[in-house]
Order: sequence, then C-alpha cells, then structure tokens
Amino acid sequence: MLIDVPVPGNRYDLLDAHPAPRPEVAVVVAHYRQPGQLARSWDALCRQTLAPVEVVIADDGSDPPPAPPAGGPPVRVVTQPDLGFRAAAARNLGVAHTSAEVLVLLDADTVPEPGFLEHLTTRVARNPDVLAVGRRRHADLDGHPVDVDPRTLPELPEPVWLREAYAGSRDLLDADGTSFRHVISAVLACRRSLFDDLGGFDERYVGYGGEDWDLAYRAWNNGAVLVHEPTAVAWHDGPDWALRGEAPGVKEQEAARLAALVPEPGTRRGAPPGEVPDVLVEAAPVAVDSVRAQHHTDLAVGGDWTTDQLRRARVRMRVERPLPPWAVGAAVRALVVGDLATVVLRTGGAVAATARSTRAIGRARRWGGGGIGFGELDLDVGSP
Repeated sequence: MLIDVPVPGNRYDLLDAHPAPRPEVAVVVAHYRQPGQLARSWDALCRQTLAPVEVVIADDGSDPPPAPPAGGPPVRVVTQPDLGFRAAAARNLGVAHTSAEVLVLLDADTVPEPGFLEHLTTRVARNPDVLAVGRRRHADLDGHPVDVDPRTLPELPEPVWLREAYAGSRDLLDADGTSFRHVISAVLACRRSLFDDLGGFDERYVGYGGEDWDLAYRAWNNGAVLVHEPTAVAWHDGPDWALRGEAPGVKEQEAARLAALVPEPGTRRGAPPGEVPDVLVEAAPVAVDSVRAQHHTDLAVGGDWTTDQLRRARVRMRVERPLPPWAVGAAVRALVVGDLATVVLRTGGAVAATARSTRAIGRARRWGGGGIGFGELDLDVGSP
C-alpha cells in the first residue's frame, strides 16, 4: 500500500506525521563480472526486514551472464551486450523488467544491512516525488564468508565531502539546485512513476560515472523531493572511488559529459549550452534583440523544444517587452534561490516577461496541476 502526501518545496520532514506503509519493492542490482560480490549482495537481500517482491539482476554484458541465485525472493537475470561501461542502460533494462511501483537500485558490490529496504523506502511510500539515497559505508569483504556481517569488520573511510554535504544540508532537507551531486545510484530508491516521468537514466552516459548525478539533476529540476536516509545502510566492498587509484582522466571525462547535459552553472563551468540551454525563451519580435543581449547567455530563443530540453532547462520564459540585460539573470536567481514557481518581470509597471521554473512545472505535471508547493514573485527590473 502507498499513500500520496504532497509537501511544499523539499519539506520531506512533513511526511513523518503520516503512517508508514510497507510497500512492495522491486530491487534492481547492477552487475558486471562480480560473482562473489553478487553472492554477498543476494544473501543480504534474503535477510531484509522488508522482503523484496522481486529482484532483477541487470547484467552489463558479462560472459557468461550470472545464473539466477536460489533460495530467496523471485529473481531474474537480464543482460545486454558488452559495449563498454553502460551502467545507465543496464539499470534501465533492469527497471523495464520490474512490476512493483517502488524501485530500489543497488550495485552488486554493495551489501545492504537487514533494515536497508525498509528504511530507504519509508518516505518514498508516502510521497511519489521522493528520490531517496541511503548511506554507503565501506569495508574490505574479500576473503570473508558470503554471510559475513560488514559491521564486524574494520571500516574503511567514507567520502568526507559526502558526509559533510549530508550534515550541512540536514540530510538534504535543505537541498538546493546543486544537491543532485550528493545522490549516488548504488543506494537509491524512488517510485516507478517518477522514474518513468524523468525518462530513466540517460543512456548517453557511457563510461564510469555521471549517470546518477544526471538522473538526480533531472529529478530535482522536475520537482522531486531529495531525501538522505542515513539509517538505510549498505556496505561497499572496498574503498571509495577516490581511493581506488583508477585510471587518470576518468573524472575529467565524467565532468565533460555532465557539462554538456546539465546546465546548472557549477556543473557546466562555462561550457557552451549546445543543445541543452539553461533558459528556454519565447519572445515577441519586439523583445528578441534584448533577449540576445542578456548577461545570462546560457539561453535559447525559439519555441519548438525537445522533451530533453524541456526536462533539463531550469527556466522557461515568455518575453513580451524589451528587457534590460540583467533581467533574465535576475529572474533565474530568484527562481532558483527562492525555489519559486513563477517570477513576473515588470518594466515601468507593465508585465514584460514571465519566468517559470521547470521544477514547479514538473511537479504540477505529476500531480495533475495540484500539489505544487512553490511560491511566486513580482520583480521590477526597471527600463531596458
């Protein structure tokens, strides 16, 4: 059973006053040539306080693919050709073979504690906008029995930047437009309806990293509620990526992929907007020149936008009158900082433009126009 409780902004704490359903959960385990680690993950899934109703092992081209393990919940293996590191495509394939509304994504090298599924899905089951990330801890499990309790082993360091981000944001309760960087797909949960609304993982991400931040960016940008569930713990077999000594250049490639597709300024880092602008503008002929002269240059003027552009741009604007060159930037800042739905720009008292946040549009889309939970602002930008 699920319940649908709307909340304003990112106020997931308001969900705690409502009953906690016990949802039917589908688990998708991403895997590639990890038979020993998969055995540990499977053993842990069989010990959950909230048993999954189905498990799909999404194999990224292992030869041979793993056999479905026995002795637990219903399980199947789905596989795709080995065409490089394609975690995004593998996870989409796995999700496509599930039937439960609540999804949990796990990596094969990650061992969930017994309460992991129950704790990770508690707020997902109350609100269809929730994208919840658990806590990933680290231990060296190599050489230990399949059923070893990672809590009994020496703990390896957690990423300091991630721990500090959760502490500074009160477990993402104070999330903002940059908090998607604190969501990792190895310990992730959401509803299937949200996953489908976002279009799943973007399969243009080939190679290590980025696909989880990209999904989380589109989630936040389309009205999702970001939640960190610190009691939903899963143990990664081995150290964090930064301590593994991976090949140089991997992070640079990840950053380049993200910059091309995520228009958030700190992620784009000055890269040209290309096919994915930050602001989509429809402008009356009299206003076009003033739009093209804006200080906020990550924008495009047009009207025939793709679904991908509509999901990724942070702001949509309709401009009726000429604007001063700082106006679009002012509207974007107001929308993002205030987590607003609409900013009306006025010049000389008249409405010159209306800016709407994709975040509010996305939430309204899923709620049929209701349950938006964002404010509005009138902003006088003076004369052009």
